[in-house]
Amino acid sequence: MKINIAIDGPSAAGKSTIANILAEKLNYTHLDTGAMYRSVAYKAKMLGIDTADEENIVKMISGMDLDMKPDGTVILDGEDVSLKIRENDISMGASNVSKLNGCRVALVAMQQKICEGGGYILDGRDIGTVVLKDAPVKIYMVASAEARAKRRVLQNIEKGIEADYDAILEDIVKRDYQDTHREHSPLRKADDAVEIDTSDMSIEEVVDTIMKIVIEKMEK
Repeated sequence: MKINIAIDGPSAAGKSTIANILAEKLNYTHLDTGAMYRSVAYKAKMLGIDTADEENIVKMISGMDLDMKPDGTVILDGEDVSLKIRENDISMGASNVSKLNGCRVALVAMQQKICEGGGYILDGRDIGTVVLKDAPVKIYMVASAEARAKRRVLQNIEKGIEADYDAILEDIVKRDYQDTHREHSPLRKADDAVEIDTSDMSIEEVVDTIMKIVIEKMEK
């Protein structure tokens, strides 16, 4: 029987990278919830809708055609926006729309419906506390802001996206504050989550650590 795995943590902690590798190893599906909020922010930008305008954001979501492919490709209204939603301004926009309760309710309902049968790995900021409160495995990944900024720079360079370390670090610090202080579903560690500080860990070390937790849980 397949279980659901929840991975939470701040921006650029490596959640999506780790979730992708775990999904491949376990033959699970990684549902990138952050990409869902980024897609909302991207469409709002394209339509000229203020990311603080909850009423129009919620109306926009109701007519949004969002297809999350198992390989990580994000198709929004028939367009591949996988790279476009990773730009810095979209990151801040995603943080803004994630503060809107109406937006969260709509997207959380989508996520819970998708995960009903098990076999999913979700990463975000409120997976273990809101979206998958009953997930057998909950991980809370953290890392210093500096370590996360360096990783984001490398990721952006690899994808051909602008990579200014100081600007990225500033955005990460701002987003940390927003995510932990927002009114609805703020970023926090679930009481039953295992915290892993990845600042000085390699990707392989993080994956091995989580795999041991998953295997132990599945053997019980």
